[in-house]
Amino acid sequence: MGRAAGSWRGAALACGLALLVLGGRAAALDNGLARTPTMGWLHWERFLCSTDCAREPLSCISEQLFMQMADLMVSDGWKDVGYEYVCIDDCWMSTTRDDQDRLQPDPERFPSGIRKLADYVHSKGLKLGIYGDVGNKTCAGFPGSYGHYDLDAQTFADWGVDLLKFDGCNFGTLNQLSEGYRNMSLALNKTGRSIVYSCEWPFYMRLLQKPNYTEIKHYCNHWRNFVDVYDAWNSIKSILDWTAVHQDSIVDIAGPGGWNDPDMLVIGNFGLSWDQQLTQMALWAIMAAPLFMSNDLRHISPQAKALLQNKDVIAINQDPLGKQGYRITKENNLELWERPLAGGAYAVAVLNRQEIGGPQTFSFSTSFLGNGLACNPACSIQQILPTSEDWGLHNWVSFLNVEVNPTGTVLLKVVVIGESPGEMPLMNIHKKKSPDIL
Repeated sequence: MGRAAGSWRGAALACGLALLVLGGRAAALDNGLARTPTMGWLHWERFLCSTDCAREPLSCISEQLFMQMADLMVSDGWKDVGYEYVCIDDCWMSTTRDDQDRLQPDPERFPSGIRKLADYVHSKGLKLGIYGDVGNKTCAGFPGSYGHYDLDAQTFADWGVDLLKFDGCNFGTLNQLSEGYRNMSLALNKTGRSIVYSCEWPFYMRLLQKPNYTEIKHYCNHWRNFVDVYDAWNSIKSILDWTAVHQDSIVDIAGPGGWNDPDMLVIGNFGLSWDQQLTQMALWAIMAAPLFMSNDLRHISPQAKALLQNKDVIAINQDPLGKQGYRITKENNLELWERPLAGGAYAVAVLNRQEIGGPQTFSFSTSFLGNGLACNPACSIQQILPTSEDWGLHNWVSFLNVEVNPTGTVLLKVVVIGESPGEMPLMNIHKKKSPDIL
């Protein structure tokens, strides 16, 4: 049974989690990439497999769409805060390979070719991602890479591609699935080009047997574990539940060079309330998730844009210590998550899963955090979301009362102060009841 399935309490819980996080780590894919979670934009959730450019010119999967997104990522500040990959998902290909057996883009939707698109993206100081599949066909029925791993890897390198999302549809046996992911990893490295390798290996393997995450991290820069995200609160909930239940087997494997990928950010679309968008952003930061937006940057609200570009949340996501966060406890509909950060700091998220009524208050001791060390002897607490507020100084026996809207999250950063209680006057270290913050 995973950590989240039981009812966990007190310092013993925090101690166990700390041991998990501080335990041994698997060697990451040795390509020098994804030292922090990858950030960018990916077309799939918002634009799916729209290929009729005559009827749907603004949503058609075409070179025009990706050039427009690249332009906006520069002009609207996305690049400045860390989003650097413009990523093509499924449905970019022609239905057949060319006369040299190479993959080729659809000639009507990508008339200039992928090399020219990559050059354009690179001219903006950005990087281009592309999509392939380990099997005979992609999930949408376009040519897969089975039997062509070396050729396809070299083709992507020749085009100037910087990231490959490698799906797992239409594979044969489990051995073929695993061999395919390994072979493509080796083929990409053999090209000599730096290409981030994004796998869906454990998701498809889990259908048949338990994934070997040590092996997966050796070959992949990040990997999907669970079903596709949808623009719906039920989807976000299911991803968080799956992550918490399985955190025994996935938290300690994550780190610089290799990350668990809970899938795209759907902030700025249609299905999530404002509080639910806050929750996705906060928990994706806690989970050290790759941040791939799937939205329409041409039509995004200032509020959603400000959330996605929140530098304090991004700093938590990109923290150089590279440890994934985890759920500490669940009390009815209230959950407490934390993530260790560099310099002995912690990110803390309080999530309210209740979907009826008004705000709920979650009360907990600072001794719950960081195996009792987060506020020992003292700490400063900064609220990051939903608004930025200074909660002042606290000590190792303070209690926090955090009020959270239904389906919302309050995100905090806790920074340790001093090495012994004598380093600061105790008059400045006080118990504090959190203000009404929502």
